[in-house]
Amino acid sequence: MAKPTKHHRKKKKAEPADSTELRIIGGNLRGSKLRYEHFQQGGDPVTRPMKHRVREAIFNLISIESAGKHVIDLFAGTGALGLEALSRGSLSATFIERHVPTARVIEENIAMLGLTDRSQLLVTSAFLWAKRDLPNADSPSSQPAVPNPSIPLPWLVFCSPPYSFYSERQQEMLDLIEQVLDRAPAESILVVEADTSFDFNLLRGGVADTREENCWLVRSYPPAVVGIWRK
Repeated sequence: MAKPTKHHRKKKKAEPADSTELRIIGGNLRGSKLRYEHFQQGGDPVTRPMKHRVREAIFNLISIESAGKHVIDLFAGTGALGLEALSRGSLSATFIERHVPTARVIEENIAMLGLTDRSQLLVTSAFLWAKRDLPNADSPSSQPAVPNPSIPLPWLVFCSPPYSFYSERQQEMLDLIEQVLDRAPAESILVVEADTSFDFNLLRGGVADTREENCWLVRSYPPAVVGIWRK
């Protein structure tokens, strides 16, 4: 039997083990690819991309309420949440990511989707941002592409940190969420992702079984748990 030729033996080059793709789920950019990389730090992944089904569930819960808002994507990671919101009608977005290589990937995704004029990327810690920039975050000058600079937009805030922060840095996390609730303009929405070990009753207002203002609507998508606050 003849041996396979070199041409027949050649296989398609595999994708790097540390790189993969995500996609925008809905809106005018639906189906667009997003890039992310599995950066490692001390053996642990730096970026934990939110599972597709959890991101889809979040946007089913907030539905059309993402339209007309300014997005603040804390612990932005891949940037998928903020970019998804822009696809679904949010007017502008601020992405906050302290890990420099991860922030570069967010920058690439913003440019690839043509959202540079509506996006701001801050390479800093979300905790430092809360102390330094949050007091002025409702200023139109801090929101790119605001249609009416005299009127601050309501916010759509995503808080999806490493799960370990809820135990190792619990008080900092509680303080950060409280500060955002205090500063957010009327009609804002805060979406917090934690894991099943976190008790949302530690937060202001506690948990409600139905959608109510000033209470947390909590839904479980193991291992993730999502809480939504409407102001």
